[in-house]
Amino acid sequence: MTDKTDFKKTLDAYRAQRDRFRTVDVPDLRYLMIDGHGDPNTSPAYAEALRALYPVAYKLKFASKRELGRDYVVMPLEGLWWAEDMAAFTVARDKSRWDWTLMIMTPDWIDQRMFEAAVEQAGAKDRPARLDDVRLESLSEGRCVQTLHIGPYDDEAATLARLHDEFIPGNGLRMAGKHHEIYLSDPRRVAPGKLRTILRQPVRDATGPGA
Repeated sequence: MTDKTDFKKTLDAYRAQRDRFRTVDVPDLRYLMIDGHGDPNTSPAYAEALRALYPVAYKLKFASKRELGRDYVVMPLEGLWWAEDMAAFTVARDKSRWDWTLMIMTPDWIDQRMFEAAVEQAGAKDRPARLDDVRLESLSEGRCVQTLHIGPYDDEAATLARLHDEFIPGNGLRMAGKHHEIYLSDPRRVAPGKLRTILRQPVRDATGPGA
C-alpha cells in the first residue's frame, strides 16, 4: 500500500495555536492559484474559482499516485487577501473591495507537464468556466507570524488588530506581503463557531533594508 503524505502534519507552517502568535519560517511552496475580486459570500467569481480549482487539485493527486506511486492528502483551501485600503479588510470589513488569490498547496514533485495534463482532464467534461485561469506557481513568504482563529470568519477582526497593531510592531517587525488564511475546516460541514483558520502575515525587520 502506498503511504499517503499529509503535509498538514509534516510541515511546521501548517501548525498554529489559538491565542498564540508565533513566528515561523515558511519555505517556498507551490500552489494551484486563481485570482479574483469581491465579496466571497456573494461574488460569482469566488464560486467559479472554487469550481475550477478543486477538480485540478484532485486530478493531480490521482495522477501522482498513478504515475509516480506518491499519494498525498489534498491540502485545504488557502487565500491571500488584500485591498487598496487595508482598512477595508481589517477594520471596516468591506468585502466588496477585497482582492484575493485562492490557492491549494501541491507537492514539489508536481511539474508543469502534470499540471497541464490535469487541467486538460478537468475540462474534458462539464468544463469549469474559469479553468484556464488556474495556474501553478511558487510563493515565497519567508518569515511570518501566524495564529489559529476559531470561530466565524467575520470575527477575525479583533485577532487581526492584535496581530497588526500589537504583536508585529511590539516585536520589532513590520508587515511585508499579503494577509494569508488557511481554512482547516470545511464551512459546509462545520458550524461557524467551530471553524479553524490559520491567520498568517509575512513580516520583515522594522529596521533595515526596505524598512
